[in-house]
Amino acid sequence: MNFVSDNLAGASAPVMQAMAAANDGFAAAYGNDAWTKRVEDLFGELFEREVAVFLVTTGTAANSLALASLVQPWGAILCHHEAHIASDECGAPEFFTGGAKIVGLPGDGCKLAPGVVTEQLARMRAGSLHQVQPQMLSITQATECGLVYTPAEIAALKQAIASRSLRLHMDGARFANAVAALGCTPAEITWKAGVDVLSFGGTKNGAFAAEAVIVFDPANAGEMPWRRKRAGHTLSKGRLIGAQFEGLLAGGHWLDLARHANAMAKRLADAVAAAGKLQLAWACEANEVFLVLPPQAQATLAAQGVQYIAWSGDALPEREQLQPGEVVGRFVCSFATRAEEVDRLAAVLADV
Repeated sequence: MNFVSDNLAGASAPVMQAMAAANDGFAAAYGNDAWTKRVEDLFGELFEREVAVFLVTTGTAANSLALASLVQPWGAILCHHEAHIASDECGAPEFFTGGAKIVGLPGDGCKLAPGVVTEQLARMRAGSLHQVQPQMLSITQATECGLVYTPAEIAALKQAIASRSLRLHMDGARFANAVAALGCTPAEITWKAGVDVLSFGGTKNGAFAAEAVIVFDPANAGEMPWRRKRAGHTLSKGRLIGAQFEGLLAGGHWLDLARHANAMAKRLADAVAAAGKLQLAWACEANEVFLVLPPQAQATLAAQGVQYIAWSGDALPEREQLQPGEVVGRFVCSFATRAEEVDRLAAVLADV
């Protein structure tokens, strides 16, 4: 039983079929193909406005290029201290921005609160030559702890940074899961709430290798073509990225996949709650379940060959700190997770 990550699932059948269809014959290179052009239009329809779209193959590239296009080398990017850009991208955001500083902030469940952001901004003197200048706030949707930001929460964060004119970036590696969980439109949790640039994730949600940088004001996208090329992400056979997104977006397939992953996670969380043996570290709001695992539970899972990740407990509220020997176990469901797999895991957890 493997619940390590939604990265471990393959690509969905419609995505593979779309790639196969695009593979025949010849087409213009470097994103000048019909598939890419259609996908750019599809994103405009999805977000209900004209957007600038830049297709890449990895989330690290999407995040790093999105940040680099809007942050200067002497700037600062505020984010949660456990955000992917701060702890899991091997310094790529700092590299591609030319040295912009990542400033990590605390927050339960890896969510940032407006007050925490305001306090940090107060410590960073505007115009001081001795300090990096805050230029971007980055949030993750869904967060590294599987929680989602509502449109109102995002708008409140945008309001908190408005006086200092910071831009707002959203790492949307699991954007589809958040949209499916909230039941809102993609526009409502992005530009309508104040997001300036989005890293739209496809790979965790049924694509083979497809991510997109969505710039909501095309006037802010002037540097992106050059930065993407310099980063090695202007693929000569770009039609195969476009085709993946065409297969993913067609008929709302991307949301169907996310809804299934979310439903499997909720099935697991509900079963754990009903058994009453283990505690959820955070509410299950998308496609991840985080459980506080005492040593006996860890041993039982190991004996049964269950694969998961021992996650950080740093984002737990102070009143819920881990006891000696406990870990937070992260169990991730994907579009390919089957109900019987979830039920088998639930049965193991019920016996710890």
